Amino acid sequence: MTLQHIHEATEFVRKRGITEPQVGVILGTGLGNLFVKEIQNPITINYNSIPHFPISTVEFHKGQLIYGDVRGKKVLAMQGRFHFYEGYSLQQITLPVRVMNLLGVEHLLISNAAGNMNRNWRKGELMVIDDHINLLPDNPLRGPNHELFGPRFPDMSQPYAKQLNTLLKSIAAERGIKLNEGVYVAVMGPNLETRAEYRFLQRIGADAVGMSTVPEVIVANHMGLPCCAISVLTDDCDPDNLKPVNIDEIIAIAGRSEKDLTALYVELIARL
Repeated sequence: MTLQHIHEATEFVRKRGITEPQVGVILGTGLGNLFVKEIQNPITINYNSIPHFPISTVEFHKGQLIYGDVRGKKVLAMQGRFHFYEGYSLQQITLPVRVMNLLGVEHLLISNAAGNMNRNWRKGELMVIDDHINLLPDNPLRGPNHELFGPRFPDMSQPYAKQLNTLLKSIAAERGIKLNEGVYVAVMGPNLETRAEYRFLQRIGADAVGMSTVPEVIVANHMGLPCCAISVLTDDCDPDNLKPVNIDEIIAIAGRSEKDLTALYVELIARL
């Protein structure tokens, strides 16, 4: 993925009316339908029409950019994201975050569906990510560094913006929404984990496991773009009582939790 590719994708999007987004949003598996309904005066662009954009191959990801107004802010939302297991490079996966940055996005809000490994929590609850562990076999910053975006060795001491997490926790408390806080671990997928793998992930300090988010967060930090992320805990990953996973049930749980997730992010956008 070259600088020219990033600029060509950015100019294509800009010429179609996406001119001054303030907040970028990445909507994860089984999420996004309710949030998209909050976007007023929308402009929609399919991924497959944007130069150099990957195409979402997962059936639960619609694959379009939606730009419009949410609570007085200009928002650019990705309805559907990309994953390493789909065969894309991490540079391709994070191209939209680069484009958002060049368009002027000032905050990035991310969501995902994740497996719950914390025995004090239950599926259907939300977790704001405080920190992460990257077990993906690559890094989106590997290769030549483009100083236009950020330094060769970006700091990751606070990958998720403390100000945004504090606001989210405050909003959740006001609205009576249970919002756990913990560590997310990113793995390659697409298979789910074995019992032994869940035990390993618990022992290295993870509360939830998924197959996304971390590449986008690394790139956001590289560019100095404040970001936050919320996981919907869609299944319980207890290695001592592990049951076969039903993907349809995971999507249904994500859908039921979407109301609270949307409420948190819409109010957060209003307060930025």
